[in-house]
Amino acid sequence: MSDVTVIGVDELTALVAGILANAGFGPDHAGAIARTIVAGERDACKSHGVYRIEGCLRTLKMGKTVPDAVPVLHRDDSAVVRVEAGGGFANLALETGLPALVERTRALGVAALVINDCTHFAALWPEVEALAGHGLASIAMCPSYATVAPVGGSQPLLGTNPFAFGWPRPGEFPYVFDFATSVAARGEIELYRRAGKQLPEGWAIDRDGNPTTDPAQALDGAMLPFGGHKGSAISTMIELLAGAMIGDFTSPQALEFLGTTTIALRHGELIIAFDPARLSGGRGDPLVRGELLIEAIAGQGARLPSQRRFAARRQSLADGIRLTAEEMAELSRLRQGGLDAVR
Repeated sequence: MSDVTVIGVDELTALVAGILANAGFGPDHAGAIARTIVAGERDACKSHGVYRIEGCLRTLKMGKTVPDAVPVLHRDDSAVVRVEAGGGFANLALETGLPALVERTRALGVAALVINDCTHFAALWPEVEALAGHGLASIAMCPSYATVAPVGGSQPLLGTNPFAFGWPRPGEFPYVFDFATSVAARGEIELYRRAGKQLPEGWAIDRDGNPTTDPAQALDGAMLPFGGHKGSAISTMIELLAGAMIGDFTSPQALEFLGTTTIALRHGELIIAFDPARLSGGRGDPLVRGELLIEAIAGQGARLPSQRRFAARRQSLADGIRLTAEEMAELSRLRQGGLDAVR
């Protein structure tokens, strides 16, 4: 098909890193951000793939990130590892803090990584998948900017506030879920808008608090939490744990700082890791016991979370990543124009 380009993971990573570096990101940041963006494309997560590059560049152009910030790691004998991102993107801060988090978790059984003052645009499954690769279970969460109305409310106050969980599976992809606590991620609504499609009912309200299926009105109004009051409560929990508790922005504060929802987020992130072997206290092998449950779920015909993403990963690693002509044109435009190409 002439309108599709197939490109290898390494080649696309180098291309994206080059775009970011040409725009002014330091090489370490450019590489870390590119690896995350390409992981999204590799796994067919279009809302977190190359579509995100322009937002990263716009964030830099508006002076809302520090392109050469050096993450500072703070660690002691406690269970808390902290990385001060210094206004830089979270991707490099995560890579800086992850080894220390793994070491503390193995030593204590449970440990937490706090990332402060970071710019963030990505999903959270890279965090929990990385820890599952070390045999650790984990949860990760962060606020967003205020774009979601609490249940019963009429104005944006909460963020999309993603929450992720990872469980290691020897010889298999880990058990991973990663979801926004809004009905859908904001990026999904933007993709509906770009495609000229209406939203499903129950996703959003307009600026007057009325239900809407128009993605433009939704982006101007507010999204809704998933699961009614349950999603609203979980989203509030994330504001408290990954915002107030770690001394960083809640979603309203993030929006006030940024002044727009068209650029990457600014907030903190909380990741808590667990060593199954330590926590089991020798009462059987927790991974074997977990596998029995996961296999029983799959045995009933239920689809495990992330299975479509993992299937896409297998195909991409074997055959390359497929990009449309429009996506390739966008990459070329950003590569040639740098920050001047940002709309």
